This record gives sequence, structure tokens and C-alpha cells, in this order.
Amino acid sequence: MSSGSIDIDEFEDADAGDFEERTDAERIVVFLDEHDDRAWTAGSIAERLGLQTDVVGALLSRLEERGLVRHKRPYWAITDDEERLHSAYRLHRHHESADRQYGEERLENLETDEMEDVQ
Repeated sequence: MSSGSIDIDEFEDADAGDFEERTDAERIVVFLDEHDDRAWTAGSIAERLGLQTDVVGALLSRLEERGLVRHKRPYWAITDDEERLHSAYRLHRHHESADRQYGEERLENLETDEMEDVQ
């Protein structure tokens, strides 16, 4: 998609939201999910997605904490817990929908007089 054009069959087969901009973490999860028959190094994932290796490494670690990817040094793979993965996709879509409908939440807007300042 970065070339500004796609194959017409890809366009016709896509769902309405398929071309919206994704976060780097989303791109990593989708990449690993689409290539679930292989395990990848962070450098290989970064190269394929056009990201910096250190960014990919940090995101993979966070995704591992959430149980969405597996890690055996130096390789990474998508979780084999399909229910967890589908739940994460559903939750993410719910949050995106709420953000579109109500606007993104900002911590500074949620503060009350009872909250402590964290410096």
C-alpha cells in the first residue's frame, strides 16, 4: 500500500476498514498472524514491515506480556491461543469504535481533585 496503489483484486476482496492506518503493534500482530507457519527474528519482522528493529523488539516484548506472541530466543511467533488472539482483535475493534464515537480519552481530562499528582 505504500506505493499508492494496490491490485484491483485486493481492493475488491477487502473489507471497508482494511486500509485504515494501523499502529506498529497491530501491524506486527497481523504480520505474525498471516505468517503463523513460521517464527521470525525481530530484525526480519522489522525489515518486512519497514520499522526499526529496536521498536519491533520493544513491541514484541509488550505483546508477549499480553500473551499475543510467543518467544524462543531469537525467534517470535503469534500465539497458539486462537481464542486469546480473537478476543484481543474484538477488544481492539471495540476501543477503536468507542474512540471514533466518543473521542480518545486523555488522562489529563480524567483527573479529579482526589487524584494525586504523579511527578
